Amino acid sequence: MTESNPSWMDRVEKMAQEVAAQEGCILYDIEFVGIGKGRTLRLFIDKEVCKGIVEGDEPTGVSIDDCSRVSRALDTLLDEQDVIPGEAYYLEVSTPGLDRWLRRPWHFEKAVGRKIWVKTSGTFENYGVADKKLKNAKQIEDVLRAFDGQKLSFQVKDMEVSIPLSAIEKSKIVFELTKGQKK
Repeated sequence: MTESNPSWMDRVEKMAQEVAAQEGCILYDIEFVGIGKGRTLRLFIDKEVCKGIVEGDEPTGVSIDDCSRVSRALDTLLDEQDVIPGEAYYLEVSTPGLDRWLRRPWHFEKAVGRKIWVKTSGTFENYGVADKKLKNAKQIEDVLRAFDGQKLSFQVKDMEVSIPLSAIEKSKIVFELTKGQKK
């Protein structure tokens, strides 16, 4: 789950966290993708992490204005500091979305009690699951019951399934409409 970032990327992430905070947001995630002229720095910002819709159907996430303000402020700062090496790049700022990716430990902490999808690097048998139907599985979509910083715990039927964070290849929130939400 952890990626080693170049030191300049650590500096960009710290700058992005500060700019997002100044604009009343938090930095949910950051990635730098592409090569050559197709390089893109993507920031995902949020306000109420993993909350979605609250009582009264009032959105709690970021607005397009929040994205614009963070983009302008960070773009100016990055140009002034000339932190990113190499050719030109694009800067994108958006929300992580309702079906957001879970990459960092605190993402999983905030997702406890929500349905998530997880793909692991090995079969569940490697993590102590003996059930015939589950032992060869590498994916699960269920409510995350607990996260202790090292393992994710799910209750599947009458069995607890624990998956080490280090075994997770991909994971995201599964968005579900609940009673009271409009389609």
